[in-house]
Amino acid sequence: MRLVTRLVAFVVVAFVLALAGSVSAQAQPFPSKPVTILVPFAAGGITDIVARVVGERMKSSLSQTVVIENVGGAGGTIAVSRLHRSPPDGYTLVVGQWTSHVGGSVMYSLPFDFVDDFQPISMLSIGPLWIIGNKDLPPKDIKELISWLKANPTRGASGTTGVGGGIHMCLSYFQDNTSTKFPLVPYRGAAPIMTDLLAGQIDLSCPEAGQTLPQFRAGLIKAFAVLQNKRWFAAPDVPTIDEAGVPGLHFPFWHGMWAPKGTPKDVVDKLVAAVSEALGDPAVRAKFADLGHEVALPEQRTPEALRAFHKADIEKWTPMIKAANAAANVKPQ
Repeated sequence: MRLVTRLVAFVVVAFVLALAGSVSAQAQPFPSKPVTILVPFAAGGITDIVARVVGERMKSSLSQTVVIENVGGAGGTIAVSRLHRSPPDGYTLVVGQWTSHVGGSVMYSLPFDFVDDFQPISMLSIGPLWIIGNKDLPPKDIKELISWLKANPTRGASGTTGVGGGIHMCLSYFQDNTSTKFPLVPYRGAAPIMTDLLAGQIDLSCPEAGQTLPQFRAGLIKAFAVLQNKRWFAAPDVPTIDEAGVPGLHFPFWHGMWAPKGTPKDVVDKLVAAVSEALGDPAVRAKFADLGHEVALPEQRTPEALRAFHKADIEKWTPMIKAANAAANVKPQ
């Protein structure tokens, strides 16, 4: 009888200890382990740099390690799909941009909605795209460029990074709004585009401006216009597309952060606060300025603001992507 009593007591004590351990684990405040930020593109690109700068600063706010993981492929949607499958606990996030979160929403058939099925955290930064050309191209400004393209419809070969991507849609957008036509040449990335542009193998492109700022400053390329309604602080002598005579041709290149849908509000609030603190850090702002990006304004850093901005951008670009025959309707593996 004593043996049975002891066994029962042992089982009860073990159960109580296990229950206490479980409650203690559940009660641990967020974050109690490393946070992973997925980057939908290769290391070294603008999105990777933005994620690393913000993630590094978030470490001190969260008192936890922040790991950056590059998960490229399928226009950035492989990383977005992985986030969709992740537990809604705040430990897996993604930093994305126009290609992964706008172009990708139209280009790929996926089992989720890019706006409704994720929890936005914050806008991070905004930078311009700009129309650039080989330094030996005859036109001196955007008006001359438009006239030259109309007079030479077989010239003006322009490098793109693939159908439906940011560069491709920028060039298609420019064609539609200027009644010009020129050959679009697909490349695997921005680096080979620049190689051929500098060598004179192609004439034009429309990349994220910060990536080509060093070549512009060195006089190796021409910059015809930035696709925004104000001059770019990093190259103030380059006119806006409005000043150049094509008003409204705006294409902001922005970055945002998302978590899985269903992430608890208190966790979301901690992440929003950590991002806001990071973006307010002078050192982070200086690094973004070096990239040619402006830090998102305080009113842009709320989940609601990012959701509204993201939704509006998808609504704006969806018909244009489809009109450019860019909706490939493919599914990432």
